[in-house]
Amino acid sequence: MRARGLTKRFGKLLAVDHVDLGVPAKRVYGFLGPNGSGKSTTIRMLCGLLTPSEGEIEVLGLRIPAQADELRARIGYMTQRFSLFEDLTVRENLEFLAAIQGVPRNKAKARVDELIEQYHFADRQRQLAGTMSGGQKQRLALACAVIHEPELLFLDEPTSAVDPESRRDFWEKLFELADAGTTLLVSTHLMDEAERCHRLAILDRGALVADGTPRELTSGLEGRTFVVETEDPRQAHRVLVDVPGVLGVAQVGTTLRVLTTRDEVDDGAQAARRMDQALGKAGQQGEVVAATPNLEDVFVAATRDGDRRGARAA
Repeated sequence: MRARGLTKRFGKLLAVDHVDLGVPAKRVYGFLGPNGSGKSTTIRMLCGLLTPSEGEIEVLGLRIPAQADELRARIGYMTQRFSLFEDLTVRENLEFLAAIQGVPRNKAKARVDELIEQYHFADRQRQLAGTMSGGQKQRLALACAVIHEPELLFLDEPTSAVDPESRRDFWEKLFELADAGTTLLVSTHLMDEAERCHRLAILDRGALVADGTPRELTSGLEGRTFVVETEDPRQAHRVLVDVPGVLGVAQVGTTLRVLTTRDEVDDGAQAARRMDQALGKAGQQGEVVAATPNLEDVFVAATRDGDRRGARAA
């Protein structure tokens, strides 16, 4: 899948701003971003449900949206909300989707049986979908999305309403699909899910602000992240946010996690000294130590570095 200059405007609102994407085959590719960042709009353009204002899209060798009808038979799509029929049973939902997706009748029963076994619905196939738990509904929605064995699967924040254990089980199914040859594009605003992806794009206010593997993205912040141990983290937080070169401060339990600006990356020791001095001047006892960057740091850096560049340009 490839997109160049992908743009979508709704009147005066620029929802997606000249995004370039390249999604590798047989991988789980993640879209990370807050609500309103353009993730869902981008996905809808990529799968032909929404016409872009500008840009070029090629998916599975097809030009989109011109060949969107041909594409639909080769992709699956799953939304964040359960969108199947709650008054039908598990099996009836699968049978209905098999018919809608054009699975041949002589193969449909075997395919439904296979998915019921694979997704652990053997003892629930006669249960009404509306009576299942959130995690069970999401598993059923995924089974229905792959009923026709799509080459490419779009998932729009698929686990936003389920518990952590159900999310973990759901992601195991996604990796099984990738291992079997399916390409998956998953949007999320959850950092632990983003860490699971083979490759990740970060969107902010419609713009692509970072793209790479989780390891590549975090390694780019080496020297910019610190942990501060202090007896009064709330007061220390108020002190550190005003220290020159500090881009963000977040409390994690009783410690503080500090991200510095790109300008400080060549001299992390100087940044640490500046924070030590500020804490001492405010009467705060604290220890500042270098920390390993994580994806939350990457997200904060990508979005706030952009804010600083915009402010300088203005």
